[in-house]
Amino acid sequence: MIIPWGTIINVIAVIIGSILGLAIKGSLKDKYKLIVFQSLGLLTIVIGVSMALQMKNPLIIIFSVIIGGLIGEFINLDMLFEKLAEKIKKLFKFKEQKFVDGLITAFLLFCVGSMTILGSIQEGTSGNKDLLITKSVLDGFSSIALASTFGIGVLFSIVPMFVFQGGMTILASQLGNLFSTDLISYISAIGGILIFAIGINLLELKKIKVVNLLPSILVVVLIFLTLTKLGISF
Repeated sequence: MIIPWGTIINVIAVIIGSILGLAIKGSLKDKYKLIVFQSLGLLTIVIGVSMALQMKNPLIIIFSVIIGGLIGEFINLDMLFEKLAEKIKKLFKFKEQKFVDGLITAFLLFCVGSMTILGSIQEGTSGNKDLLITKSVLDGFSSIALASTFGIGVLFSIVPMFVFQGGMTILASQLGNLFSTDLISYISAIGGILIFAIGINLLELKKIKVVNLLPSILVVVLIFLTLTKLGISF
C-alpha cells in the first residue's frame, strides 16, 4: 500500500504553522485578530468562487449539493464532527471557546480545495507529490493566521486532515482510472462551493453547516460515474 508522504509533509507544515500562530496569538491585539479573520474570510470566498466557476454542468452540481446536504443533515454529520472535536477538547482539557470552530474550519479549508483533490489523486496515481508539497507551504502559512485567531484547535485539524487527504491518496492509488479530468473538475467545483460557504461563516454573515455538505463530494462522484456508465453525455 502506498504511503501518503505528501499528506505527511502537509501535516508537519500545519503543525509548524500552528505552533508559530499560537506563539504570536497572545501578543496580537483584538483589532489585528479581527482584520486577519476578515481577510481570511474574503480570500476564502474569492477562492471558492473561482473553483465553483469550473463547473461544466450546473444541474449535476445542484443535485449533488442538495442530495449531499440532505444526507449530511439526515445523519447529522455536523453534530457528529462537533462531538468528536468536543471529546478531543475534553480529553486534553482545553478551555478555549473557539477550539471546535478552529478544528472544523481549518480541516475544511485544508481539505476541500482543488489542490487537495488534484494533489492527492496525482500522488496516488503517479507518486508525484509536488502539488501537495506546494499545498503544504500554503497551508503552513494559513495555519499561522488561523491559529493566531482560533487557537490550538487548528493544530488538531491534522487528525481528520490526515485521514481524509491520506485516504484519498490511497483510494486514488487503487482506483486511479476512475478519476478522469472531467470528474476531477466536478469534485473541484463542489469543493469551491464548500469553501465559499466557509468564507461566509468566517465573515459571520450566516452560519452554514458546511460539514453537512461534505457528502456532496461523494454524491457528485456517484452521479458522474452513473451517467458515464449509462452513456449519457453531459
